[in-house]
Amino acid sequence: MNSTKKDIIQAIQQQKENPNLKYRLKERTEEFTELLFYTLFDSETSVSKNLDTLETLFEELVDIACWEPEKPCKKLWKSYLQKLPKILEKLNKDAKAFVDNDPAANSIEEVYLSYPGFYAIVIYRLSHELYKVEMPLVPRLMSEYAHHISGADINPGAKIGESFFLDHATGTVIGETTIIKNNVKIYQGVTLGALSVARNLRNIKRHPTVEDSVVIYANATILGGKTTIGKNSVIGGNTWITDSIPSNSIVSNTNEVKIKTTENV
Repeated sequence: MNSTKKDIIQAIQQQKENPNLKYRLKERTEEFTELLFYTLFDSETSVSKNLDTLETLFEELVDIACWEPEKPCKKLWKSYLQKLPKILEKLNKDAKAFVDNDPAANSIEEVYLSYPGFYAIVIYRLSHELYKVEMPLVPRLMSEYAHHISGADINPGAKIGESFFLDHATGTVIGETTIIKNNVKIYQGVTLGALSVARNLRNIKRHPTVEDSVVIYANATILGGKTTIGKNSVIGGNTWITDSIPSNSIVSNTNEVKIKTTENV
């Protein structure tokens, strides 16, 4: 028996009741994220004017995302605003790390304008502060917006130190409980992930710790909350690591090279 249009509408409406999705939240979060970026970095953008607009946008995000009757999220904007200068100070150190570590970087302006890894770090640092105060949904939507643009998926819950260099960015995954200390360099395709994704592990450390001055080359996979990469270590490309590595180590994925003995091989 064919359903009438009225029956179809009713069935769709019933399904839409759970979950209670408002895609306007995603759109406004992306607008908020982009405006934050311009406010901090664009020399032609008025900081004063933009901060007023950002406050209005933030209030809208609170109204959509914070379902508690008393809306405690309304109190977050002033404290977040106080943190922006310090966030910008960290980001400027990150940008310098790109210039210092990438011989293809011709200027600091090139890093700010064209490096997807730097953009991913910017949005990570801006979303991380909202994550710390338990702003619902918005930090994750900010990180997903950066993921869409840069190709790097950095969970806002990760803890990342100063002067972070994320080259190329594409395919990089950094999990929620990851700890990355200072002066770390990571190349494309690296995964800092969990050994297990069981729901009952939600509140424990599932992702690795990377200590100071570590270099991790392309497509390395490092898994587990108990896994620590010791300081000053170099992790080669395409390696698979699930145990801790002591400081000053070099880990490589050894290839066997054979020389042809006949032309027909």
